[in-house]
Amino acid sequence: MKKTNYYHPVSRAVKYALASGLALGVYSSSTFAQDTAAAEEKVEKIAVVGTRSAPRSIADSPVPVDIIGGDELMKSGSSDMLNMLTTTVPSLNVQTTPISDAATLIRPVNLRGLSSDSTLILLNGKRRHRASVITFLGGGLNDGAQGPDISVIPGIALKQVEVLRDGAAAQYGSDAIAGVINFVLRDADNGGSIEVKQGEYFAGDGTSTEIAANIGMPLTDNGFVNLSMQYKNVDATSRSVQRGDAQGLIDAGNPFVAPIAQVWGSPKIKDDITIFGNAGLDLGNDREAYIFGNYSERDVTGGFYYRNPHNRGGVFSNDGGQSLEVIDTTGMGNCSNVSLFDGERKLNHNEITARVAALPNNCFTFFSMFPGGFTPNFGGNITDTSLTAGTKGEFKSGLFQGVFYDFSGSVGRNESSFKIINTVNASLGPDTPTDFDAGKYIQLEKNFTADFVKFINAGLYNDIAFASGLQWTEESFEIVAGEVASWEIGPYVSQLTNGSNGFPGFQPDDAGLNVRRNYAAYIDVEAEFTEKLLMAAALRFEDYDSFGNTTNYKITGQYRLNEDWALRGSHSTGFRAPTVGQANVRNVRTAIFEGELQDVALLPPTHPVSLLKGGKELTPEESRSYTLGLVYSGSGFFFTADFFRIEVDDRISQSTEFNVTQADRDVLRAAGVRGVESLSKVTFLTNDFDTVTTGLDLVANYSTSLLDGRSTFSLAYNWTDTEVKRFTAVTGDFKVSRLEKDLPDHRATLTWNQQWQDIDMFVRGNYYGSFQGVHADDPDLTGNGSAKVTFDVELAYHLTDSFTVAVGAQNLFDTKPERLPSWMSDILGAKYFETSPMGINGGYYYLKGVYRF
Repeated sequence: MKKTNYYHPVSRAVKYALASGLALGVYSSSTFAQDTAAAEEKVEKIAVVGTRSAPRSIADSPVPVDIIGGDELMKSGSSDMLNMLTTTVPSLNVQTTPISDAATLIRPVNLRGLSSDSTLILLNGKRRHRASVITFLGGGLNDGAQGPDISVIPGIALKQVEVLRDGAAAQYGSDAIAGVINFVLRDADNGGSIEVKQGEYFAGDGTSTEIAANIGMPLTDNGFVNLSMQYKNVDATSRSVQRGDAQGLIDAGNPFVAPIAQVWGSPKIKDDITIFGNAGLDLGNDREAYIFGNYSERDVTGGFYYRNPHNRGGVFSNDGGQSLEVIDTTGMGNCSNVSLFDGERKLNHNEITARVAALPNNCFTFFSMFPGGFTPNFGGNITDTSLTAGTKGEFKSGLFQGVFYDFSGSVGRNESSFKIINTVNASLGPDTPTDFDAGKYIQLEKNFTADFVKFINAGLYNDIAFASGLQWTEESFEIVAGEVASWEIGPYVSQLTNGSNGFPGFQPDDAGLNVRRNYAAYIDVEAEFTEKLLMAAALRFEDYDSFGNTTNYKITGQYRLNEDWALRGSHSTGFRAPTVGQANVRNVRTAIFEGELQDVALLPPTHPVSLLKGGKELTPEESRSYTLGLVYSGSGFFFTADFFRIEVDDRISQSTEFNVTQADRDVLRAAGVRGVESLSKVTFLTNDFDTVTTGLDLVANYSTSLLDGRSTFSLAYNWTDTEVKRFTAVTGDFKVSRLEKDLPDHRATLTWNQQWQDIDMFVRGNYYGSFQGVHADDPDLTGNGSAKVTFDVELAYHLTDSFTVAVGAQNLFDTKPERLPSWMSDILGAKYFETSPMGINGGYYYLKGVYRF
């Protein structure tokens, strides 16, 4: 018997339903997937990602696609979309980044071992805008990456998530080197739900409270409006011990040092609110209009490195802690540094305090302001908005009769406003504020697309689907200067550093707007030559007004061996254009070098200082991707095995940190370059890597009747190995090591979903293979992380048809991540390697109530 969804010739009515998914558009005719599934029980899940023709069951897709339903996502217990996905898709990894500048605000995600901006993110099939944050401390793999902010998307708003694990730049454009993730919004025109959840880590911190709601409403008799909202607050966590130097101060009698001077943990998230809307309207005559978008905002606060009151350079001391730096606030000339020693003996706290108190009134040292040192807190406000509108249908007459169209326009904006508190602009001396607005990054993107599909009868087993389209994009990245005190060069700059310590504000010279435009054209042909053979090819041309043009192709095919078995494969080329932000961003961060805190300036690659150290204008990354897969679907069992190889040339990452010498400053000053006096170390983004990533994805699902209920078992396994084939001294060996070893080679999940009449049970085991443990991005603080297994569980009881109560836990047995050796913990006060793939927070439990109407 032929499989209805795939082999039966498509009627004209169904063709329209298929073309309504054109260019991965919204499903206003959601009945297509439902009716098809009802007609053929073997069709488990329907996806439109990966094809511009017919939405297909994942068993009939010529490329590997994971489909995660909205209800399945919500069972993870997490309120963060990133965590929801990583527990379901093993080839997807998200690292916790406790002290990492802006990466604390927006965590990067990695598919198939590639950086976060190598995965294209779609919302209802339309390109999602990037976050304004560029990841400067991205765990090696994501250094310099600028991907979209997935965390703003609430699970309750989603009908399903489609993860295409295959290169698709020829189909969808830049960024789709590793694959595509398409978030499909709910489109029901009635009913809804309200969820309330409270949770906390086993350690007693990280308390989270979340309220989420969804409602579907009719829009006249021929449309729908579906609205979703989520509001949450999440407390910070701490997986820290007291630093050795801070404990030494306490032992010497200093009562002003905090019990934990430096906190390693997840940041505090306050007033995180997000609203998503999705609407569609049937205009008649096979035409429809659609609109969807979001407004999201949150405040995030995390910790920075501790500033020791005896030896922090440029603030407390300029001689490594031999004496306290003292400034003269009136010019009387009677100020001398305060020695911290009596001969060879280090003074205790009371003795130091007495010496500072004996200074003349015009003499000032920051020890008197912060006798216990200080730890800056870094955070910001993240605001994300988007709006997409379009119309689609079929031309009924004229030259384009029988052509399905989809015209759309979208705008997306992400703004990150940075704040740093509990710190100083040391060059202002005693007049410094301690809280600073450090400025903003703003990412703005506009897209206009026109997509077309024509079904052509060529005498083959089924009609040929011929798709084509045009796209115009404008992307801008803006830096807004911080308040004057955050970057001001104060009167004491000859002795002390200027700018808000830890994250200096953006200067007016740094501020500005940079814009880039590009257009694209593509063709995409898909044909079923016989009942068994499907082939497809795509060709895409893109032209950028910055670096020129690129042309890419993709070839895919599936051959059905029999009713149950099929072979599939693909070959494609791809690219990822450097973002406007990557080409123009400026930033100063604090990093650890040989145990010492030093400020590092990240400059545009074409800045004179960068050019002096080997910087060049960024060019696109280029890729070649190969996949070969085997599919089995029959007797309630579904299995896929897909081997992949991704070759990427000229990968963009962050260079090593270079010292700026006095000779460098002299050369630059002579060339008229301003602001070089304060530079001690610089880094920049560079096309410096060629890599080969090889891997295997295994997915299996089986459903059966068990224990007087319905059971579904799911297994997903991923093996990924990355090898750096080319790099130069601009990058350095440690960056290479991080690319190759930080992520575990092996990841797997095994899920058991059990349903009875009144009770649902969900159990998942998570396996994380061994990895390279790295701490504070320091090559001297590395080790080997061992494999770990964790378990998640949720038990739900349906009190009525409308009300459900659920209790659950992530990492049920509180399995601890890889512990740092004691000597490493003593240096910076952390318990665990921050590259732990399972995170550092341990077990988490929650209680949830759901009301459906």
